[in-house]
Amino acid sequence: MAYTLTNLQDDIRNYTEVDDGVLTTGVLNTIIKNSENKIYRESDSDDNRFYATSNLAAGSRYVTIPSDLRFIRYVQLTDAAGNQTFLEKKDTSYMATFYDTPGTASGIPKYYANWDANYWVVAPTPNATNLITLAYTKQPDSITASPGSTQGTYTSNKYQDLLLYACLVEAYGYLKGPADMLQYYMQAYQKALQSYSIEQQGRRRRDEYQDGVIRTPLKSPSP
Repeated sequence: MAYTLTNLQDDIRNYTEVDDGVLTTGVLNTIIKNSENKIYRESDSDDNRFYATSNLAAGSRYVTIPSDLRFIRYVQLTDAAGNQTFLEKKDTSYMATFYDTPGTASGIPKYYANWDANYWVVAPTPNATNLITLAYTKQPDSITASPGSTQGTYTSNKYQDLLLYACLVEAYGYLKGPADMLQYYMQAYQKALQSYSIEQQGRRRRDEYQDGVIRTPLKSPSP
């Protein structure tokens, strides 16, 4: 069953055998958001991959970070002739080698780096308004907010067990519940997370034609 926010809240209360007098809506929403963030930090997901395009400004090496960005995966630049190249990621200290005066256009960028929470930077300083494509992992939608609260999210619709077990770990920690129950759900969460990671980071990124069908070795005892 795909989860909506209401269904997930009901299941958390039912599993913990606690009513809404203790696990209020506000408390549950915090538990759920913490659980979602834990899942997103511990395993990569194709659902959170996003792409944005913009133009570099000639003479400016700073690029505004999208508001929903968690981290950059790669940057691709298209020059005036239509040629596409990937920028290399470097440390900000390395970037200083490739410009003389900030604000002075000097060439086609070859490198990029994280600058601060609001900007990333390219070098050399652009001399034209080249198109860039930023591939990044975005802040995922939460089931606690619209439209996820009624339509569900990628995780709640496809990986209900993972989300539920993550929430139960947080809930039992909040309730200071029995240690054996907390341990049980922590183990259940780890197993669900492992299978989720295998699918997201393994099977979804394989191609049967190129990689071959996944096979399980069979033990064949000698006659």
